[in-house]
Amino acid sequence: MTSRRLAKISLALAIALMVGGIIGFVATLTLNAFVLDKFNAYGEVPIPGSGTVHLPAGEATISFHTLTVGSVSGGGLPVPQLGVDIDPPQGVAQPKLTENYGGTTTVNNDTHRRVWMMQVPAEGDYKITTEGQVNGFISPQLAFGHGGNSSSSGSLAWIFTGLFVVGLIGTIAAPIWLARTRTAQVTAWQPSPMDLGAPVATPSPEGSLSTYAPNDEGVKLEQLKTLSSLRDSGALTEREFEAEKRRILDGR
Repeated sequence: MTSRRLAKISLALAIALMVGGIIGFVATLTLNAFVLDKFNAYGEVPIPGSGTVHLPAGEATISFHTLTVGSVSGGGLPVPQLGVDIDPPQGVAQPKLTENYGGTTTVNNDTHRRVWMMQVPAEGDYKITTEGQVNGFISPQLAFGHGGNSSSSGSLAWIFTGLFVVGLIGTIAAPIWLARTRTAQVTAWQPSPMDLGAPVATPSPEGSLSTYAPNDEGVKLEQLKTLSSLRDSGALTEREFEAEKRRILDGR
């Protein structure tokens, strides 16, 4: 397999990696947002209001959940001033809350945004009391859930990002390689008597050998014809054709 063919195959593979990386990255984000993200898996409490939510031990998310009219502007869903009081079951320590704002997710005007991460010390029923300045919001609630397997989805996102970067490097390097193989092909080409159609020596009627040397104009004409054929077949670019043509006409 020639270097030129290898360069073309490398370029095609690089483009495929770029496209695959983009598709995989978008699919991972979509999967994480709409399938793995169970932001209200454990229940919701209206704002203001109170209710009981059964929480498992471990990490949970608390999200601001509301209905929106139209699209959410640049900075995502604006989160009003909120307050939450969590009363744990008898004998269980108070859950630890950490402010941790996430991105805005909207599906059919149903919008939510993570506000807190919560460390739940033990499984049980937790009494939740909420408050906040939610005038202007439609059906505001605090949703208790989880973000799915964020570590695995994050790893997948990085893998697809890596594939995209490798493909991008390939799309830059492969054309350079292709250009070099084309230049090498032009440099290696030298016209031979057979290429130029020059007559070969033939015996004279007297039995002695005579040679025929084509004049300079004839050689140049045949060289130009050969160059034109190489250009028409795609072996030479127009720029390379013009450069070789000029070299032949100048007698170099």
